[in-house]
Amino acid sequence: MGAEDPRRFLYSAALDPDEARRLAARHLAGHDDGELYLQYRRSESFGFDDGRLKTADYHVGQGFGLRGVSGEATAFAHANELSAAAIDRAAETLKLLTPGAGTPAPAPPRTNRAQYGSEDPLGTLPFADKVALCQAIDAAARARDPKVVQVSVGLQASWSVVEIVRADGFVATDVRPLVRLNVGIVAERNGRREQGFHGLGGRYDMNRLFDEATWNRAIDIALGQALVNLDSVAAPAGEMTVVCGPGWPGVLLHEAVGHTLEGDFNRKGTSAFSGRMGERVAAPGVTVVDDGAMHERRGSLSIDDEGTPTGRTTLIEDGILVGYLQDRLNARLMGVEPTGNGRRESFAHAPMPRMTNTFMLGGQDDPAELLSRVKDGIYAKSFGGGQVDITSGKFVFGCTEAYRVRNGVIGEPLKGATLIGDGPTVLTRVKGIGNDLELDEGVGICGKGGQSVPAGVGQPTLLIEGLTVGGTA
Repeated sequence: MGAEDPRRFLYSAALDPDEARRLAARHLAGHDDGELYLQYRRSESFGFDDGRLKTADYHVGQGFGLRGVSGEATAFAHANELSAAAIDRAAETLKLLTPGAGTPAPAPPRTNRAQYGSEDPLGTLPFADKVALCQAIDAAARARDPKVVQVSVGLQASWSVVEIVRADGFVATDVRPLVRLNVGIVAERNGRREQGFHGLGGRYDMNRLFDEATWNRAIDIALGQALVNLDSVAAPAGEMTVVCGPGWPGVLLHEAVGHTLEGDFNRKGTSAFSGRMGERVAAPGVTVVDDGAMHERRGSLSIDDEGTPTGRTTLIEDGILVGYLQDRLNARLMGVEPTGNGRRESFAHAPMPRMTNTFMLGGQDDPAELLSRVKDGIYAKSFGGGQVDITSGKFVFGCTEAYRVRNGVIGEPLKGATLIGDGPTVLTRVKGIGNDLELDEGVGICGKGGQSVPAGVGQPTLLIEGLTVGGTA
């Protein structure tokens, strides 16, 4: 193993690759499925606020997760020590499983396709340069407008090496870079303060974030949002026609629909879409896909955390439910193929079906024409946080930038607008699909079962009739 081989961080005198294969074969034999998952990860983050560097964190972690699967039962153990002795100790947990009764699941297909480079983004630039970037963004934002009273800059990077070892001798390795830049701005006028935010990132080198045009654009978007919100008035309440903008508003689709299309919820019958394969679940023209094989996207993976190559999975096609997102366990129990969506937060977590980059495809409508159809409604340009109930698909989302629309004309900005509904119903009320599909710029974090993973979202401009808007006006 050469000095430049990333796998050198996984193996040492305490554990070599041959021993890892022998241990996987010994401890996982007799089970229907499972793997030895090895991981090394380092990360750093900078928090710059009020003109000062407030936090600078650096972390290195490593460990393994050993999982055995028999039928529906899973046994999982992990440790932050990469050694043969630690793996042997962890294997005691697997003895609680009843041996599998059938033929072990076949290994994932092989791939040599990489969705990103293997360069470590933490080491490409010195510490001082990263602090200087935060200072430059802070100074440029304050110089933009005298109403700027606070600037927050976040700079993050991580680099992870993972190896998946199976009892059948299958071994797959992936090296995963990830970077992100956040800019938050607070503007004040006559004692009133409002904020704006923009972030971007992906699986690439940190040098891209240092491009002046890139971070100046982040400032412009965050400042523009803050200044717009200074003029905002209380949002109305009631059932209205809503136009959702392209790109990041796809987070509503991710939460309200994406999670309900994950295989585990549907196999157990707890999703609003359970047992509805082949049925119409959305308006004609609505096509939703999950694609983990997009170059350098935040939610992309070359292989998932079980070793399955990622790809494009169509979930809803022209309004018809045609697929679910599958890891290996749920795919086997449902009699279908894995889709490359078995994901885990780290070696200390077992995999489960998760989204990667989930978005609705574009349609034929001109976005301006969609707005012109709205007699009285709102235009939701950007979203903040939300809450979703998987069983019913019910959601509540707050808008961070929204406007009143009357007779097809965008009017005053709104404060405190929330969108309330349920995913299955909203999909049937889509009356127009723009030809302007956009993906978010790389800030999504998806939570499920106590685990967080990076994810991507996207959509075109959407015209939705009869959506409940919560407001205080």
